[in-house]
Amino acid sequence: MIYFKSEEEIELLRISSLLVGKTLAEVARVIGPGVKTISLDKLAEDFIRSHGAVPGFKGYNGFPYTLCISVNEQVVHGFPGERVLQEGDIVSVDCGVLLNGYYGDSAYTFPVGNIRPEVLQLMKRTKESLYLGIEMAIDGKRVGDIGFAVQNYVEEFGYGVVRDLVGHGIGKHLHEKPEIPNYGKRGTGIRLKDGMTIAIEPMINLGGKNVIQEKDGWTIRTADRMPSAHYEHSVAVRHGKADILSTFQYIENELEKRGIEII
Repeated sequence: MIYFKSEEEIELLRISSLLVGKTLAEVARVIGPGVKTISLDKLAEDFIRSHGAVPGFKGYNGFPYTLCISVNEQVVHGFPGERVLQEGDIVSVDCGVLLNGYYGDSAYTFPVGNIRPEVLQLMKRTKESLYLGIEMAIDGKRVGDIGFAVQNYVEEFGYGVVRDLVGHGIGKHLHEKPEIPNYGKRGTGIRLKDGMTIAIEPMINLGGKNVIQEKDGWTIRTADRMPSAHYEHSVAVRHGKADILSTFQYIENELEKRGIEII
């Protein structure tokens, strides 16, 4: 079942989504070479709870952490731990919160120090593909239009589009219908209607599209161990133009203060 949201519900979703952006900005303040990923997780959990919310991922289907932290060839659902970030790493940080009964969900891929040019391009184009997908999140379009916009753009560069994992509806539940693949055919799939709220999240690989689940039962990595980038926004479907509920602005303000290039 697809849950359509009232204007009041969409505003509650926006509040939750903006808190995710602020949480990821806390990560942006400190992420860098020499930082342990578990320290980012603790920072995020403390920040979320200090704002009267709870981590949306912790305990979800048994996931034991606040953040999904996925480094280099890890695509999504990586565990924070004692790993120390190194110069040249890229790190997808995916965060969810539950506030006032509604979830926010967003992800951003961070550079750690100096990144190889081809990996920087992967990050840039993955983020661009997210916004191309969002442009299709309007009343009257279809889910396949979103997937096509993402796939058509990134495959021009020879990248692999992950098919095993998809975006999703979002609201009182972290994952609702419909599923939002990052591939597809124009004019196919469920029709998008005003009041639907969805999370669009391209997961794009520098190499092939195939992925493998690690032994921890959660972490997904590329089969060829090539790097992967991941960006996500929560969005309300509207007439004429999609309404982005989450934001990267807080994150990028912090990166800019530190002199880190915005991809």
